[in-house]
Amino acid sequence: MSKTIKKIGVLTSGGDAPGMNAAIRSVVRTCAFHGIECIGIYRGYQGMIEGDFKEMGPRSVNNIINKGGTILKSARSKEFTTPEGRKKAFDNLTKVGVDALVVIGGDGSFTGAEIFNNEFGFPVMGIPGTIDNDIFGTSHTLGYDTALNTVIECIDKIRDTASSHNRLFFVEVMGRDAGHIALNAGIGAGAEEILIPEEDLGLDRLLESLQKSKASGKSSSIVVVAEGDKMGKNVFELKDYIESHLPEYDIRVSVLGHMQRGGAPSCFDRVLASRLGVKAVESILEGKSNFMVGILKDEVTLTPLEQAIKGHYPIDRELLRVSDIMST
Repeated sequence: MSKTIKKIGVLTSGGDAPGMNAAIRSVVRTCAFHGIECIGIYRGYQGMIEGDFKEMGPRSVNNIINKGGTILKSARSKEFTTPEGRKKAFDNLTKVGVDALVVIGGDGSFTGAEIFNNEFGFPVMGIPGTIDNDIFGTSHTLGYDTALNTVIECIDKIRDTASSHNRLFFVEVMGRDAGHIALNAGIGAGAEEILIPEEDLGLDRLLESLQKSKASGKSSSIVVVAEGDKMGKNVFELKDYIESHLPEYDIRVSVLGHMQRGGAPSCFDRVLASRLGVKAVESILEGKSNFMVGILKDEVTLTPLEQAIKGHYPIDRELLRVSDIMST
């Protein structure tokens, strides 16, 4: 990348995650620190196509580090999946003098950024923002730590009710393709069983585990279920199956849903967002492009976007073992 960078655009795309605002703030203020202009792009790639831009300076991001969601908004864009849509976006960026792009989002957002870079040679840098923690090249994505804390708080409250009424609760958490939230929150909340997409526990083993819990004197149980778990079509079907085989259990289902995406980001997510934002801007200024900034062993690193998109972040086998021991 040979051209001098004078103006950087920043956008958020895909599902929102706590910490996105902190990352926007970091990008904007790092640009200001280095004497670079910053343009906020509203509503992700759709905003690029429609030219929905706003100049941003250090004071425009006051008091957002503690806020969930994203002040730049997020939207899906079917038009950006077409060459014509991407050409409109490129023309709009060129028109206002944007030289490079920081994209805060997940693998779908990074796929769009990589294609955009390949077609137009436009410098791009990704910051991983998704509560699912399913992006290769980083141990933590923005919003993951906050989502875990939210889930733990909810399960703690559900357990109060479960204990009071001698009930079995199935608690469904987000994680269509990855069980990181379910596994970590399940261990942290003391769940009796944890069901995740990566591991097929099997209905027979689940029944056996619940029977053992009952026989050991447990009067209530919590089963944490990732939404992508393959044991049933959905958590309600799973509930019906268990009820039909273990009628002695009084079973309830709680689907936590989108509350996991909301709320003020944790200190960890605020600090992570600040570090990744600085690295994203400074990497662009160093002439780098088509990377995702992430964190591995507490070191901020760069991973090629292609690897971040196609790579698989495996479930922690040690945590699975810990989960089995803790459910005794």
